[in-house]
Amino acid sequence: MKRTVFVGDLHLSADRPDITHAFLDFLTHGLKDAEALYIIGDLFEVWMGDDIAEPFSQDIAKAIKSVSTVMPVYFIHGNRDFMVGRAFCKQAGMQILPEVHCVNLYGTRTVILHGDSLCTLDEAYQRFRRFRSIALVRWIYANILPKQTRLNIAAKIRQKSIKGNQQKHYEIMDVEPAAVDALLTETNCQRMIHGHTHRPDIHQLSNHKQRVVVGDWYTQGSVLSVNSQGCELQKRPFST
Repeated sequence: MKRTVFVGDLHLSADRPDITHAFLDFLTHGLKDAEALYIIGDLFEVWMGDDIAEPFSQDIAKAIKSVSTVMPVYFIHGNRDFMVGRAFCKQAGMQILPEVHCVNLYGTRTVILHGDSLCTLDEAYQRFRRFRSIALVRWIYANILPKQTRLNIAAKIRQKSIKGNQQKHYEIMDVEPAAVDALLTETNCQRMIHGHTHRPDIHQLSNHKQRVVVGDWYTQGSVLSVNSQGCELQKRPFST
């Protein structure tokens, strides 16, 4: 039976080769019978420009490119890799999708997104998110700031994010139900697929609607498989 596969929140980085190896193994052996692959944000732990891609990321690009020769590979930006540009996506054979993407998936109208926009109770993050979405800000980051400056900013973002998340309540870091309902209504969809929260689950909502959350890859490979029969969350274990 044909299926569509979703992954997100891999947070690939040079200092976590175990995750990189697990993802490469998934690309080689984990896509049997798949007809499309969606990478729904935070493929990388941090990304500050296509021109400063690390050597390990070139291996990732080559592996994804190989997959793209046999099935479409779609990419949605996350909160950590929103600076991934067209150059890298072309190298990896990935098709960039808008922040919110709707598709008829095996007869079910489905909205797909990273998910950070749904965490509306985290007001500080939402302010940052609106700021970094400004086209001029993105252009300055990618074209004006020196490479080392961007690398320093990336390191500070990671440190601040870890510290900040430790101080936030569970509810603030999760999606807001009202935001979920609003987006499902706005897009006229019965199913939502997202990541970001690192809390894999299949939530049955009212009116026969569904919210499916793809998990992260910090300690396991979280994979969502969707076919005409429904959704299944799978785990690909690996050593840490």
